[in-house]
Amino acid sequence: MTLFNKTLLATAVALASTQATAAGFQLNSQSATGLGRAMAGDAIIADNASVLSRNPAAMALFDEKSLSVGMTYADVNVEVTEAVFLGNELGGIENAAEGKPIPNAYYINPVNDKFAFGFAAFSNYGTGADLSELTEGVSPSPVDLLGNTEVATINLNASMSYRLNDALSLGIGIDLIHGSGKLSRGSLVDVEADGWGVGGIVGLTYEVNENHRFGLSYRLSPEMKASGDIRYLITEFDDINIPLADIAQFAGFHQITEKFALHYTAQWSQWSSFDKITLQNDGAPEVDLKEYHWKDSWFVSLGGTYVVNDKWTVRAGIATDHGVVDLQSSLSIPDSDRTWYSAGFTYNINPKSSIDFGYTLVVGEKVHVEEDNALGMPITAYTESGANYFSLQYNYRF
Repeated sequence: MTLFNKTLLATAVALASTQATAAGFQLNSQSATGLGRAMAGDAIIADNASVLSRNPAAMALFDEKSLSVGMTYADVNVEVTEAVFLGNELGGIENAAEGKPIPNAYYINPVNDKFAFGFAAFSNYGTGADLSELTEGVSPSPVDLLGNTEVATINLNASMSYRLNDALSLGIGIDLIHGSGKLSRGSLVDVEADGWGVGGIVGLTYEVNENHRFGLSYRLSPEMKASGDIRYLITEFDDINIPLADIAQFAGFHQITEKFALHYTAQWSQWSSFDKITLQNDGAPEVDLKEYHWKDSWFVSLGGTYVVNDKWTVRAGIATDHGVVDLQSSLSIPDSDRTWYSAGFTYNINPKSSIDFGYTLVVGEKVHVEEDNALGMPITAYTESGANYFSLQYNYRF
């Protein structure tokens, strides 16, 4: 089965993912403050409740109830050029993706000086691209590889933290992940499916002193099962099973002067565990769609925060994000190495409430893609993807 192994796989991955835009389908966009510093130090800074998306142990740094509610608009651009199939020039698409709003909400409640709990809702993965335009007016055309894909996910998290001593705190949380998506490839594939998965996260924080601290977390990702209307060629399937990558990250925060702080993050995603996608009907053996040889990826960022006065704080950051595509590439997954450029600010309305704004420009490399259809006939093209992220967030401490 090779006809839709890659295109169905692309949707299946995004249908059930767990963690922000980064390699693969990650959407590193959980907060306005994070987008203002390229996510540098986000597992330890704890300047608002959105730290819950990265490290549950960081709730131990809070001595007041804290609420953060935000919205990110992802203006994603996917450009396809010089597409060729069997000697036919299919042309290109200037922008095959649509912008999407990404909401988030976080609440942290310190019970006492040892114990805290919190709840969060955010999105870790999502994608949307329509490549069907490349098949119009061309015959033959690789309709099995080009079409429309829409995916959305939400991660519901409940976590707790416990302070062991003045330096060390531990945290643990459970993730309930819902994914939904649609996929169409002419008359050959029609998918509308959704599903739930259960994962978890563990973390710790270590405070050297009030000016220097470190955070470490590990997110356990589930194997998702999505169900719905799944038609491949003339066969109906009940479920798609998708293994997902675990994610580990290390972050540091250093208050260099009274006004300036330096922070950083190193995030590793185990995309090599994404070995194959399977289809299944009740009572029947699983059907292997395809092995898909991705590789582990690293996201590394460096940022700085400067307190201008009691009303204004500014921040900036830069990051490098390694793509996951290794030996096999796909037009449905226009992945590449990317560079992040970020800036943002906080305005303190009063001692209890503040507003954050963050902006990130993601610049991807132009890559050459070659993908075979079911009959072994290749389509070649160049793809380039990037994004502008705009994020606004409101914070309140009770």
